[in-house]
Amino acid sequence: MLGNIKDKFLNYSFGLILSILTIFAIFEFHDFMDYYEIFILLGSAITFTWMGNMWPNFKNLFLNIFLFSFISIYLYQGSLEQIELNFFLKYFLSSQSAIMWMTALYPLSLIIYWVYLLSRQDFYGSLATKITWIATMMGFVGLLVRWYESYLISIDIGHIPVSNLYEVFILFCLITSLLYLYYEEKLDIKKMGAFVLIIITAAVGFILWYTFEKGANQIQPLVPALQSYWMKIHVPANFIGYGAFSMAAMISIAYLLKGKGILGNYLPELNVLDEMTYKAISIGFIFFTIATILGAVWAAEAWGGYWSWDPKETWALIVWLNYAAWLHLRLIKGLRGSILAWWSLVGLAVTTFAFLGVNLFLSGLHSYGEL
Repeated sequence: MLGNIKDKFLNYSFGLILSILTIFAIFEFHDFMDYYEIFILLGSAITFTWMGNMWPNFKNLFLNIFLFSFISIYLYQGSLEQIELNFFLKYFLSSQSAIMWMTALYPLSLIIYWVYLLSRQDFYGSLATKITWIATMMGFVGLLVRWYESYLISIDIGHIPVSNLYEVFILFCLITSLLYLYYEEKLDIKKMGAFVLIIITAAVGFILWYTFEKGANQIQPLVPALQSYWMKIHVPANFIGYGAFSMAAMISIAYLLKGKGILGNYLPELNVLDEMTYKAISIGFIFFTIATILGAVWAAEAWGGYWSWDPKETWALIVWLNYAAWLHLRLIKGLRGSILAWWSLVGLAVTTFAFLGVNLFLSGLHSYGEL
């Protein structure tokens, strides 16, 4: 009884805090937002309230992200020069510092997940999960503070940080980890962290290379094609799809190993792994479909047509058809087993090329994403 009262109080409190923050943001920054952006803000507040009520750990994550982002913004005192003058900004809470902490913590959590998988000691599993949560929090803090820093450079330069490969790779890490953490808690599949964190750590490796080799962490003005409100919802929806597809592929690797008797005693049962793969691909397919539709609308506004067979559009269609066929065979034909697991891995290769390969090897209307 007391537990239910406490949960309801926390849910109402979280909703109240989000409402206050939303109203404050609208009144404080209305000069920088059009009606469409205000609608996105209100929709985000409603969505986050629902997610916090459904998933208490998300509530904790959100509040910590807000707290540390607010502290960072306060420490800036309206000047980027404070990065070198303030110890906490320089080493913890500037966008680049927070993102570097993220890149250090995700590989660490991968190692500890493997220690947990092989040792079966709950201490290591709990530690790995906590480190993953902290890494995710630091990544989101880094992106939010980067958003603020872009406006400190110039109001004309300021933009949401989902506009280039550096930023979207960070977003990919965060979304994939959130999806995994949700299923880890709901389905009790902590052992899968040893596999899902592999793809996140690979993305971290790209971020580090892109940062130190290319200087990609520098904030740049938006190219004209990206100066649209559609970017604020198209890109996140896309990367929920990419993250879910990637998680499904990592789980498929575990499925294939289990089927071959490798690590068989350490992994969940095959039917559990199969169901996890299905859930991940289903979520990814829904959001990728939404992102593709939004992208077509954006293309019509930016380039005058909903579809132009641009390489990025063509490969997005290939990705969509691949997973549509996967779901059709599972749901309608009842197909199960290693065939779908291998298909999921092939799907990851196709998705990776659509996400990154097109930018590297093909030119078109989306060439602003090149390395």
